[in-house]
Amino acid sequence: MTTTTVKTKSSMSALSLVYCGMFAALMMIGANITTFVPFLVVGGVPITLQTFFSILAGLILGSRLGAISMTVYMALGLVGAPVFAKFQGGFGSILSPTFGFVLSFILLAYVAGLIVERYGSLKSYIVAALVGMSINYLFGTNWMYFSYKFWAAAPDAFSYAVAWAWMVPPLPKDILLSVLAGIFGHRMYKVLKVRRSH
Repeated sequence: MTTTTVKTKSSMSALSLVYCGMFAALMMIGANITTFVPFLVVGGVPITLQTFFSILAGLILGSRLGAISMTVYMALGLVGAPVFAKFQGGFGSILSPTFGFVLSFILLAYVAGLIVERYGSLKSYIVAALVGMSINYLFGTNWMYFSYKFWAAAPDAFSYAVAWAWMVPPLPKDILLSVLAGIFGHRMYKVLKVRRSH
């Protein structure tokens, strides 16, 4: 009886690791999707899928595993694996004005996961996805602003309003993808039945 229990827990742990690794890989693809599919640059703005996949990580894996998968992605990039946008990597990435978005993926996956762990309806999945997207924008844009002000070379006439103006072009895309992530995440969780460990 004891042996059976240990094997079950081990297999679940192994499966959790597989899911975390899978979402870390999806994040790398999402960061560089325009390299594989060049026509996803609309009006000079690349349509990346990082926010989409990080939201899905939280919705499907739950708060703990979702955050762990995004932490794995960030750690891979910081140790030098070319997983960030434009196939960048290395510890120096932490000084990039856009690194706040990478950090936000961990928080948004955690929060989105918390919401769907408590409320399992389709509506709550969509709400969780939109909340996650909002965290991504709030954290990432503020990091970008302060990095340009304190350690990066700010463009001429750069201001807080300009930082937010830069985020307007991808906003409709991210809203649409977040809603789709909510719908897809709700369906996939029912299919995969991932054991969300708290």
